Amino acid sequence: MNNPIQNEIYKTTLASGQHWSFFMRRGFNLTMTDRQGGINVGMLLYNKYLLHEKYNAPDTLKCQHTFTLTRGHCLYSDMGRILCSVIDDQFGGHDTVCGNSDAERVASQWQGRSYQQQGNQWCQNGRDSFLTELAKYGLGARHFAANVNWFSHVVVDDAGNMQLRDKPSKHTAVTLRFEMDSLVVLHTCPHPLDRAEHYPRGELEVILSEAAPVSPTDVCLNHCEENRRGFHNNALYHLEPSHV
Repeated sequence: MNNPIQNEIYKTTLASGQHWSFFMRRGFNLTMTDRQGGINVGMLLYNKYLLHEKYNAPDTLKCQHTFTLTRGHCLYSDMGRILCSVIDDQFGGHDTVCGNSDAERVASQWQGRSYQQQGNQWCQNGRDSFLTELAKYGLGARHFAANVNWFSHVVVDDAGNMQLRDKPSKHTAVTLRFEMDSLVVLHTCPHPLDRAEHYPRGELEVILSEAAPVSPTDVCLNHCEENRRGFHNNALYHLEPSHV
């Protein structure tokens, strides 16, 4: 695979059980690396200027005929526009249907340890992490949507039961190229199907970098005809010549 990190502008590391939000500019890449193996990264996406426009999992999956996300896929908003594209992926099959862990689930699985008891090693949950970050922008639970769970792959058996697949080795990365100015909200709390004996611990490396221009041979643009229409919708939104 090509190295998508060119002209790095920012780098940080998040431990498990943390949350963060930031504005991502169009034309920049977000590269996330699971440094130790086994981390889950929950993510919500919103149009920076129209916060009611958000990531739409059903449209994203059905228009690209997939159950999971990997290289070549685009993440669509509920207005048919592309928020970002997966331009590089060493994991394959990221979950976008299972949602979040919550306080009750975490308490049942890991004895509900609190910050007062454990300090920075406390067992934070995904729902409360999202709520904490969304409140910074005047948003709340009613602004939730189905989130992506990066670095978590869910398989379904013949009876329809879902199970979290074993986690991959360390230093696995995924890169998103942003096609719209977006609010990114994320956490590093466990996947809701995680049945590990101990609260999962790990580190997520985050790198922001400049993206190369979208070319006519771009893997995401040409993944399917629906994606070409999505990029065309973005061109209209930004009032610029279309890639199509």
